[in-house]
Amino acid sequence: MSLINEYRATEEAIKELQARLANLSQDDKLKQELEFEGKLRALMGEYSKSLRDVIALLDPEAKMSKAPRGAAKPVTSKRARKVKQYKNPHNGEVIETKGGNHKTLKEWKAKWGGDVVEGWSTLLG
Repeated sequence: MSLINEYRATEEAIKELQARLANLSQDDKLKQELEFEGKLRALMGEYSKSLRDVIALLDPEAKMSKAPRGAAKPVTSKRARKVKQYKNPHNGEVIETKGGNHKTLKEWKAKWGGDVVEGWSTLLG
C-alpha cells in the first residue's frame, strides 16, 4: 500500500472512531457505568481495598485468572511408568524397562516389528 493510501485509510478510521466515541459519550448507560465505577473506586480507596479484595468478598469461590504474586505453582507429578519385562523367545534374553527408549528393545522392534515385540511383554508393576 502506498503511503498516501495508508494515510487516507488511517484518517478514515480516525473519523469512524471519533463518530463512535461521540455516540458512546451520549449513551446514558455508559454515563451510569462510569459514575458507578467512579463511586466504587472512591469507596475502595476510602477503605484501602483492592479489586481482588472486593471480588474475594463478593464471590469467595471465584477463580482469579492470575495466580497471586509470589505464589509458586503447585508441583504436578507425572504418573509413574510401570516396569515392563520383555522376553525374547528366539534367544531367551530378558529386558526390564519403563519406556521404549531401550537400545536392545529398539533393535528387537526393528528386526521383528513393534507389535510382535509388545506381545513378548509382561507388566511387572
